[in-house]
Amino acid sequence: MRKSGRILLALLLPCALWAQTSILVPGRTDQGAFMGGLGMAVIDDTTFITMNLRPELAIGKFGIGLDIPLRYNMSSGEMRGQDWNDAYDYFRVIRYARYGRKRDKFYTRVGALDAARIGHGFIMNYYANQMINYDERKLGLALDVDAGYFGFESMTSNLGRAEIFAGRAFFRPIYGSGVPILRNFAIGASYVSDIDPDGNRSTDDGVSEYGFDVELPLVKTGMVQFLLYSDWAKINKWGSGSAVGAELSLRGLMDLFSFTVQLERRFLQGQFLPAYFNSFYELERYRIDDNGVAIPKESLLAGIPKSNGTFGLLYGQVLNTLEILGTYERLDGVPNSGIMHIEAKVPNTVPKITMHASYNRINIDTFSDAIRFDDNSIARAGIGYKIYPFLVLYMDYIWTYRYDEVQDRYRIQRRIEPQIAFVYPFAIVK
Repeated sequence: MRKSGRILLALLLPCALWAQTSILVPGRTDQGAFMGGLGMAVIDDTTFITMNLRPELAIGKFGIGLDIPLRYNMSSGEMRGQDWNDAYDYFRVIRYARYGRKRDKFYTRVGALDAARIGHGFIMNYYANQMINYDERKLGLALDVDAGYFGFESMTSNLGRAEIFAGRAFFRPIYGSGVPILRNFAIGASYVSDIDPDGNRSTDDGVSEYGFDVELPLVKTGMVQFLLYSDWAKINKWGSGSAVGAELSLRGLMDLFSFTVQLERRFLQGQFLPAYFNSFYELERYRIDDNGVAIPKESLLAGIPKSNGTFGLLYGQVLNTLEILGTYERLDGVPNSGIMHIEAKVPNTVPKITMHASYNRINIDTFSDAIRFDDNSIARAGIGYKIYPFLVLYMDYIWTYRYDEVQDRYRIQRRIEPQIAFVYPFAIVK
């Protein structure tokens, strides 16, 4: 039986080849990259010689990224069995494959879902299907279609095992009228379900949530989009909530910069959490505390009082180099209800150096809580130095969790990985 444990601070010093960071040049459609690294890893006090292959390609709207770990145990003389002990492991070497991007007329992605979002994010917001535990990578699927009058968004977290499903269908009743602004008015309905939070099919612990929304884009041009919306949602057998908000997106000439700002006011009944399926959900859905007591996330709903709250989001990129993402949410008058996510990437600004950092924190009450490093926070920071045009020197320091079946709980899994990596971008002959 699989259970999610508590999060320990992850202090990473990875390189430009971070699995979630593409080196492909934005806007290019005839490019690819072959990335990899040779080095050493220490996992649970066992030393491995490592080789990682991470090729990545983009052709038009198509994109694909692979992650192939090869780890040789220096003591036993064998490959690390946990990397290849299931048939499903061979499918997981595909980190992702995609066509298009979110909000295109057609978009799909298979593999790692780093920031899955349904609708305006009131039910599912920036959910990631990858566990902190390295050995529990998942192969998910996202599929969106916009046919004008109607369309849908959908995702599933794990094609190898039925777990989390999400979908939203929307309808534009006067799309064909030709009336400016009003023709884009849409009505939507969403449903999200986690059928097996504790990973045990013999228990009945599924949780689901459904909702309805309306949206009206007031401005929709190539450079500016301004959207008003309203959401209502209910967690099955628990409480409900509603929200009104606005979203503004700006794009500069020749894509020199782009920014998105979202501000949302929330009105919540008791026993309800907005964005229940969030970026922490894979860790929160079913965890074991220090005393070995199981705490499913659903059980926390019973103690949540009626309240109002505010949610804000900021995303931006400048010159296709610096990227920032920040979100913060908090309930009025509810202690320790703040949740924060901050991420920044600088892949190409400084010659020969690339950087990436992210920070997540829950249970925020005061400003000092926001910057405290403990089991309520995850931090990642990385730097890589390009020795030669195709060689990068970097170091990984990683703390993760590995499930211990004997103790029936997670324990810390430590990894230290200095590497010399290679990155070879190339043009694709059409």
